[in-house]
Amino acid sequence: METDCTRDELPAGGGVLTPLPAGTRLLHIGPHKTGTTSIQGALFEARDAMARHGVEWPATTRHPMEAVLAACARTGMMGDVEPTERHWERLLERVRATGGRTCVISSEFFADAPDDETIERIVGQLGGDRVHVLVTLRPLARIMPSQWQQYVQNGLRMGYGDWLEHMLRKPPYDRPNPSFWRRHRHDRLIGRWARAVGPQRVTVVVVDDGDRDGLMRTFEALLGLPARLLHPVADAANRSLTLAETEMLRNLNKEFRANELPAELYSQLVRNGAVMHMKNACAPGPADVKIGTPRWAAEAAAGIGAEMAERIGASGVRVVGDLHLLSSREKPAGRTEIAPRIAPETAAQALYGALAAAAAAPVRRIAPAKSRTVHQTPSKELVRVLGHRCLRRLRLR
Repeated sequence: METDCTRDELPAGGGVLTPLPAGTRLLHIGPHKTGTTSIQGALFEARDAMARHGVEWPATTRHPMEAVLAACARTGMMGDVEPTERHWERLLERVRATGGRTCVISSEFFADAPDDETIERIVGQLGGDRVHVLVTLRPLARIMPSQWQQYVQNGLRMGYGDWLEHMLRKPPYDRPNPSFWRRHRHDRLIGRWARAVGPQRVTVVVVDDGDRDGLMRTFEALLGLPARLLHPVADAANRSLTLAETEMLRNLNKEFRANELPAELYSQLVRNGAVMHMKNACAPGPADVKIGTPRWAAEAAAGIGAEMAERIGASGVRVVGDLHLLSSREKPAGRTEIAPRIAPETAAQALYGALAAAAAAPVRRIAPAKSRTVHQTPSKELVRVLGHRCLRRLRLR
């Protein structure tokens, strides 16, 4: 069902969603953890079929992350290639090449745009009045554990309980991750983009986790595509980590930072080596413990969700779906005396992923140290030396 706050309401019980005008540049800004990877994979997979129906996907990859990070003046993920203005310019060139045809651009990192000036510049560069902004939303209580483990995959060392305390109870609520509320104070996010394009050119889609295909069908309707053209693409690497996997990685992050290893090594061997291979090779089973949110935090998230829903509903933007879902409460985590344990196979796959990433770099001879033997060198220094040697090898690729 759609509730259109501009008073162009659909029939109760659902109806046909009117496609956007031909030539629209649909800008999907996320935010994170709202089905972005799934819809990006589906759009990229169907790009040739969409083109036959007058809709272009101008990006050359599933997710033009570097381009959008550059547009939003953001650095890359820990150890990744630094985004440059040229990344953004190349995407703009491809958008302009679509001419008068409809096109769609999707990146959750648009939600990280730091200020109104940046948003206005992005909108202007993408076509000004032709831009229609699409925001996808999920309940905050479901976003929090997923976002925390994603931060851990980028080097965070803080445990979930402490992280919740900082995000919900410790003003100014911006440490250790100032991006969290920038992305997930959804009423303010929508307000920033509505100021740039006008509320009549903003559509908010409330994702219903009980309707697995709902987001695909909504994109098809907005873009004027045939039903069932978009399909989910299997992507094990997109799954969230279990609690045990996240805790293993979090403890590795502590050692990594304590030994002052290069950030590039983290990107190559940990995030894109160990973690990527572990997620692809190991599917969580029923015995694996998920990340659970304590009752106090779940209730706080539901309260914030209700407040955001009320403000979004009064903002004049078009809303597809049920805003009341934003205040839904997750089942609080139960108390358990059993510490999460990672399966030996999962640990082995993570280790193998790191080794495989290191082995992919060409091997070169390194002269042995003359002044001290290995046994005479402190372990922390050995770790640092090994890290820098691995990094040198990786840079030769």
